[in-house]
Parts: sequence; structure tokens; C-alpha cells
Amino acid sequence: MREILFVAGETSGDQHAAGVAREIGASGARFALTGVGGDRMREAGVTLIAHVEELAVMGFIEPLKRAPRFLRLRRDLRARIESGRVALVVLIDFAGFNMKVASLATAANVPVLYYITPQVWASRAGRLNALSRTISRAAVILPFEEAMLRAHGIDATFVGHPLLDSALSLPSREEARRAVGVGPDEKLLALFPGSRRQEVERHLDLFVATAHELQRRDRALKVIVSAAPHVSIPSDRCPYPQVPSASILLLRAADAAMCKSGTTTLEATVALCPMVVAYKTDPITYRLAKYLVKIPFIGLVNVLAGREVAREFVQEALRPVDVADALEPLLDRASPARAEMVAQLAQVRDMLGEAGAARRVAAMAVEMAAAPQRAAS
Repeated sequence: MREILFVAGETSGDQHAAGVAREIGASGARFALTGVGGDRMREAGVTLIAHVEELAVMGFIEPLKRAPRFLRLRRDLRARIESGRVALVVLIDFAGFNMKVASLATAANVPVLYYITPQVWASRAGRLNALSRTISRAAVILPFEEAMLRAHGIDATFVGHPLLDSALSLPSREEARRAVGVGPDEKLLALFPGSRRQEVERHLDLFVATAHELQRRDRALKVIVSAAPHVSIPSDRCPYPQVPSASILLLRAADAAMCKSGTTTLEATVALCPMVVAYKTDPITYRLAKYLVKIPFIGLVNVLAGREVAREFVQEALRPVDVADALEPLLDRASPARAEMVAQLAQVRDMLGEAGAARRVAAMAVEMAAAPQRAAS
């Protein structure tokens, strides 16, 4: 049996790839599913050849420390792709590594479907030329990406954002609060310090300090922390309850959230949870990012809106008292500031398309995998 090979390098990619894998399985298509991913992909029927917890790094400096591991994995993937049994490579995000895998697959005449493409609109626009040479099709999740990629000769399709699938099963606010152990009239702040070890290490003390400041102002305030799989949050640094692997549920329950930048801000958008965006990284990485990144925002909710819907506190601006000042009115259910942000989040959510992204990507994958293979060069 020929196989569809998935490569996802972090927790969010694991989640999105798992959705596609489940849809392929439900379609009855006869392909073995293998790949680099996490527990959710395994549960969806993918045989893992490497786990994301070994690969989840970020920035410019951290990946250098794990270079030997990445090189070994790339060699293993190359051998697998060149074996002749891979009908399709499906890449999910993880641009630095996956663009190299795309080149390997193209050299072996194996088609490549890239789901959640590199954020070339933010930085490294030169990657567009590389993508046009190395991928067969792109399934993009932000509405403006389709035209941008097509202008560079890439067969791109906007499939909607996969987080909208989660919205279909969102519990009511009351149900979500019962699930996380918070009463209907209690005020709840959710903290999302990150899904990678480096993020949590840099953010945790600042996020906890912000919560402490808000509890100093309102001693009845409840605080819960979202804990990503395979990332330990030490209790001696974080006195608050932790909810593992349930970010959408926690956002649905919360009155407001303090979120690291990235997908979490769109999860909050889908859940209509008011938020602030906070982020801090290695000083060298930050200086390089300032040089490379060409957009004014880091929170995806703000990127998509084209304006600052959620306040951003980046690097030295991430001061607990200032963040607490921004969060305080958002925690007040009667405040005009909270009502205005919820209305703006609803507008951004409407821009994300329609639910069913995983189903649409799975259909593309099966079609591509079943097509006659190109002759080897």
C-alpha cells in the first residue's frame, strides 16, 4: 500500500494534520498514513516516525542547538521519499524544515501539498520563489494568501481556517465554566504562556506577575493557565490551576485572556474571548526579527484585521503593571471596552471563511495521491 507522508513540527501542526488524517480515513481512501507529528496525529491513525516534542523550537538561535537531530530526520525522510512508496507529501507549517522537505520530494518527483504555508507576507518574501519551484499545491488558511501565492505561480486555494471546525462544537459559556471548575458569576482570567518550552520559560514569570497584579486589584479574580502537551509548567513558579490541551474550552470560559502571539490569538477570536497579546524572546532573535519582519503586528488577530484589535506588549514593553491596566477593563463584563473588542473579534472571525478546512484539504490530498505519478527524471 502506498502512503501519504505528513510532516508537522509543532503542537498546532499536529492538531491540524490530525484533522486531515481523520478525514482521509473517513473517506475510505486506501493509503497508509505516516509522518512526523504528535499524539493527535497518532490517535487519528498516523504511524509516527518522529515526535514533535523532539522538534519544537523557535526563533533563529534555538534551532542551531538541535541541528544534528534535524539533519538525521531529514536523511530519514529523504530515504523514505526516494523509496517509491510515498504517493504524496503533506507539509503543515514548520517552514524552516518543511521547505527543505519540499525540495527533497520535488527532486524525487513526489507531489507536495503544503497546508498552512510559510508566512511570507510577514517576512522572507524570497521564499515565494522557492515555494513556486517545490510545491504542487498550497492549501492556505488566511484569505489574502491565495491571491498572493497565485501571483507567484503557485496553485493556491483558500480552504478556510481549521479553527472554525472547533467552533462547531464550542460549548456554551456556562458549560465551559463548569468544565474548568469556575462558577457562573466568578471572574476568570486565562493565561496562555506558550506551547513550546522556550516560550513558557521566557513568559511564565511575567504572565504570573500580571495575574498577581490583577488579583491585588480584585482578590476574587480566578486565574487558570493553559498547559500545552509535553511542556512542563513548574508549580513553584505558577501557583494557578492548569488545564492541559483544552485551549478553546478555556477561552470559552474566560472573561479575558493573556495570550502569547500566534495561533492562540485566533483561537481567542473564534471563542470571542477578549485578550491582550504578549511576547518576549531572545534579544538576538528579536533584533533579527525586527530586521526581517515587514508587518506592524505580531498577533495574528491584528494581522488579519489590519489594525490593533488586541493590545500588543512585546519584549521590553511586556511589563506586568501595564498589561494589567489593559486587561482590567476586559475582565469587566459590563465595560464598553470589552463589548467593543467582542464586536471586533466577531468581524475578524467572519474573515476566516467557513468550517470544513480539514475535509477540503483531505479531498485535495486524496486526489493528488491517487493521480498517476510523474516519471522519474
